[in-house]
This record gives sequence, C-alpha cells and structure tokens, in this order.
Amino acid sequence: MNDRPNDLLRIRPEIKKTQSFDTMSIEERFQNETLRPILKLQNPLLIEVFHNYIEKRKGVFYELSLEKKLDYIESSLIKDQKFRNSVKGMLIGHFTVAEYGIYKQQSSSLNKRMMNLVIERLKDQVQLLEVPLKKVV
Repeated sequence: MNDRPNDLLRIRPEIKKTQSFDTMSIEERFQNETLRPILKLQNPLLIEVFHNYIEKRKGVFYELSLEKKLDYIESSLIKDQKFRNSVKGMLIGHFTVAEYGIYKQQSSSLNKRMMNLVIERLKDQVQLLEVPLKKVV
C-alpha cells in the first residue's frame, strides 16, 4: 500500500520554535509547517548541491571575502534560473499532494519565501562552504 503522504510527514524533523496562530496567512503557515521542516531535512543535500555549484564555476567562491561570499550565495539563487529551479525541485519533491495543492495556488509568493529561506540557511552556514570538496578517487 502506498502511504506516501504519511511517509513524507514522518521523516520531516520537528521544529520546536515554530508557532501557529489563527491569524497567520496561508503562506506563513505553509512556510512554518511545510517549508521549514523540509529545508531542515534537506539541509545536508543543499550544502552538497551548493558545493557542486561552486565547483562547476571554477571555485571562485573560495577566493572571495565573507561579504562577497554572502552576495554570491544570494545572486546564485536569484539570478541563475536553472540552479534556482533545481533547488526548488529538491524541496517541492517532498510535498504531499495536499501541500502541492496549496503550493500551486500560492506558488509565486511561496517560491519567494522558499528561496529566501534557502538563501538565509546557506548564508548562516557559509563556514561549511569555505573548504573545497575533497575529490573521491
């Protein structure tokens, strides 16, 4: 039997700081109840994917100052549509069908929230991006 919705919800980490209020907008509730847990679950993959993004661009990221690294993270997810769509796909693939129904009705504002959360998450962990990936031989 396919229990995909419950399986997806079961593997998501719980975020204890998140609160819900009756006055929250649909987007804010979706952000707190769906996007944040998925981002936390996918965090190791996001770091690895961004490392790969850096490497494919000849590693110039490693030579930048901290401020420029933060700008690089932001511009890569705002300006590089192909990369942005790839990251969105990593997250959307963890939606239940019901969550996808909400997402498609509010996709523009939720995409903006999603990318802002990814950008902030990567910026907060920039120290994990400092060292080039070790090549596996």
